[in-house]
Amino acid sequence: MIENGPVCDACLGRQFADRSFGLTNAGRGAALRVSVELDADEPHEDVATDDCWVCEGLCATFDEWAERAVGALDGDEESDESTHQSEASTAGDVDFATYQVGTRAPPLVEENEALLRESAGLTEGGEPFKSEFNREVGKRVGELTGTDVDFERPDVLFILEIDSGTVDAQVNPAFVYGRYRKLSREIPQTEWPCRECNGTGRRGGEPCIHCDGTGYMYEESVEQLVSPPILAAMGGDGSSFHGAGREDIDARMLGTGRPFVVEVKHPRDRFPDVDALEAEINEGTEKVEVKGLRLATYDMVARVKELDASKTYRARVAFDEPVNEAAFEAALDELDGATIEQDTPERVSHRRAAKTRVREAYAVSGELEDETHATVEIHGEGGLYIKELVSSDEGRTTPSLAGLLGTSCHVTELDVLAVEGETESFEDSDYFREAPAE
Repeated sequence: MIENGPVCDACLGRQFADRSFGLTNAGRGAALRVSVELDADEPHEDVATDDCWVCEGLCATFDEWAERAVGALDGDEESDESTHQSEASTAGDVDFATYQVGTRAPPLVEENEALLRESAGLTEGGEPFKSEFNREVGKRVGELTGTDVDFERPDVLFILEIDSGTVDAQVNPAFVYGRYRKLSREIPQTEWPCRECNGTGRRGGEPCIHCDGTGYMYEESVEQLVSPPILAAMGGDGSSFHGAGREDIDARMLGTGRPFVVEVKHPRDRFPDVDALEAEINEGTEKVEVKGLRLATYDMVARVKELDASKTYRARVAFDEPVNEAAFEAALDELDGATIEQDTPERVSHRRAAKTRVREAYAVSGELEDETHATVEIHGEGGLYIKELVSSDEGRTTPSLAGLLGTSCHVTELDVLAVEGETESFEDSDYFREAPAE
């Protein structure tokens, strides 16, 4: 193996990386070299890494590349994929707690290593050049920044471009979880771009008359009231709002609130004071309240969007004809615990597939206020259409309150009181992260 030209200790030891433990490849290679020299009774000769024909001196540059990686976060090199430390580190102007290093190795070095292994008849064992480079540079990055390596979802991913001598620092998004209460019946959950001007605010060179030039169907939303303070506190350059379902625009979200996650892209401050953020958001509007803000993991987005959840509603109901107490109570008893079949409601048929959905009404109760008005509370399986459970949607929902009473009725006001996981809570500690100690 060492007869074909000078091979540095790291490149020599890397071919036997699966042998013994607690050694660096350079230490392993130095030991092998001495063993061969002792066995052959030959004088010891060191090989300078710069003279190595396999790595062409790159194994002497681990420190240099670690410093280059940390320096890549000063804003001179940014990623198109995802931008912005155990204790956190602020490298350049980016705050992070975890990292990972990847290497794009020069093709020539990979070819040299293949030739080395072929000449020595090695077909198994060892490790690739880029694996060692990742590990050795990674250890040094951790030492420089006081942060931890994370091979699954690091805060920062450093890609070492060896041929070009550059580092691509990809800063992954940060996440804030909480619950919101929507106190207004006039705002949607998320931004609603104008359909007529595609959110531009202009049409045919003139202000769009459909949205008054704003680009939005509604000037405000839960997202627009909650996300900006979080985005500003984290110093990001964009955000996305993820909710555990959504209520109708004319419905309030009260009670325990609806779980949500704000995803901040390219954050520079990954660990803001969430208590201060919560106070800032709540003091800035009377239309929305947030509570329980916490730093969250990437996986919390999928949890919020996919965890099966039941919902509890309170509906004000109006009847077209007088309803007596006995008939009302009998209808509620029939719905309480019933299995409901619902064809896609007419009001959402333009955006939902035509199908029959089967959902459970876990509990239904209510109070008749007068002959033509009532308040009904419904705890149901996720996906149960409440307005249609009351009105029957011209027979598309069975059973329904209207069908059981034999008179037309409709929801005049709807409030969501609770959104809770069917079998487990949204607030699982595995999906939260704490700010590192100062």
